[in-house]
Amino acid sequence: QVQLVESGGGLVQAGGSLKLSCVASGLPFSSYRMGWFRQAPGKEREFVAGINWSGDTTNYADSVKGRFTISRDNAKSTVYLQMNTLKPEDTAVYYCNAQAFGNTYWGQGTQVTVSS
Repeated sequence: QVQLVESGGGLVQAGGSLKLSCVASGLPFSSYRMGWFRQAPGKEREFVAGINWSGDTTNYADSVKGRFTISRDNAKSTVYLQMNTLKPEDTAVYYCNAQAFGNTYWGQGTQVTVSS
């Protein structure tokens, strides 16, 4: 059974930092493209960042470029999202995503709240 378990969310003041982690199990992690998405109240889920299987290619939403960094450790089956210079508009539930072989998996989400 595939599981993606996020952690690291919380409450932080504007300008602060958080690092999210997502541990995967039940899938060949190093074969999967991994990503982070977020969903704010009343809004649709949106793409935040993605990373290819080897970690040498990343892409970001314009709203987080230069502030967020996605990385992965295939030995630990873990993907990370380092979030710096957080803004109130970054407040959302953040979801881990795995894609490969026509499959898509989601984690349960972790809440990030940025106070002004």
